[in-house]
Amino acid sequence: MQSSSCQAAAGCSLPKYAAKTGPLYQEVRDFINALDTKEGHLVTVLHKAQSTFGYLPVEVQQFVADEMGLPLAQVYGVVSFYTFFTMVPKGKFPISVCMGTACFVKGASRVLEAMKEQLQIGVGEVTADGKFSIDTLRCVGGCALAPIVMIGDRVFSNVTPGQVKKILAEF
Repeated sequence: MQSSSCQAAAGCSLPKYAAKTGPLYQEVRDFINALDTKEGHLVTVLHKAQSTFGYLPVEVQQFVADEMGLPLAQVYGVVSFYTFFTMVPKGKFPISVCMGTACFVKGASRVLEAMKEQLQIGVGEVTADGKFSIDTLRCVGGCALAPIVMIGDRVFSNVTPGQVKKILAEF
């Protein structure tokens, strides 16, 4: 397996994906084949692949590239450019702490520190049991409700460091 330091854009040679025939690969393949045209749909396909696999490791990127007839460097370029896409697995309950201006001013950094301390992981890491991961994002568009924390699809507003333990207990 190639290390993550091997970057497609750097011209390293990655092996063609081994016959990816499992149900998850088939789900993405069916999605691609259902498109009227593959042209212009790379981001859409990557969203589908990430929602199917949970993240976009190089093997999945290679699969998407091959299925869409694109160079791996192009797929990697899109995956590495957009912060929504991730090349590392996330926890079952991914935590996103908004660090936009309003959230930051209202104490998001203290909330983030409380999350890290409670879970004993850093930003970009996953708990040993695979249950939680922590990331930050720039803005969720709810500045009046700052600071905001998202756990999966749930949004928590006006979060204080003292609420962190109770919020995590819900999961």
